Amino acid sequence: MTAPVIPPSPSREDYARDYAAALAANSDDAAFERAEPIGLFIDWLADARAHEVNDANAMTLSTLDAEGLPDARIVLLKDVDGRGFTFYSNRESAKGVELDAHPVAALTFHWKSLRRQVRVRGVVQPVGREEADAYFASRARESRIGAWASDQSRPLPDRAALEAAVARETSRFDGQDVPRPERWTGWRVVPSSVEFWRDRPFRLHDRMRFVRDGEGWVKIRLWP
Repeated sequence: MTAPVIPPSPSREDYARDYAAALAANSDDAAFERAEPIGLFIDWLADARAHEVNDANAMTLSTLDAEGLPDARIVLLKDVDGRGFTFYSNRESAKGVELDAHPVAALTFHWKSLRRQVRVRGVVQPVGREEADAYFASRARESRIGAWASDQSRPLPDRAALEAAVARETSRFDGQDVPRPERWTGWRVVPSSVEFWRDRPFRLHDRMRFVRDGEGWVKIRLWP
């Protein structure tokens, strides 16, 4: 087996040629002058939407399984405000079961085109029924039917079984609205810390961590 080719560490010339645009965008110290992290995150997310090829709201969701081992997967952020970072899924999925047993999580956003990263840690709270209903209703009809058809995270014998389940639910809801299944819901990560990372030349990166302190935040600059 041929070993994968690992890219070498960038040279001075590589930084000057390949990193110029991202490094220029990441040289604005005013961005780190904010007193709280949510506004800065929203600004960075807007930048990512303008530059990423797709799914600028993709994030790694890390949870704890029954043995206390970390479990991670990519999900999509669906809302962010002063309350926290919200996403949706099946309560009976692996992530849903893990969040029910251990309601804590970490989120990681990596925007490669901008050479930026955000890390979030905090407790997890389920969203209310009305909030879950409203978001579910905004989804494409086919996605809503899929939520009924899929026994998420459970063994699937073959693709034909999935397609048969989708056909069954499509027929069942023919001519009707597709309501939210009880097992489909959302969670909000209430951040206790939010850390911003931006690429700088020669691995001398900028790192700023916001740590919750009562109703406010403490800002800590970290060594790279």
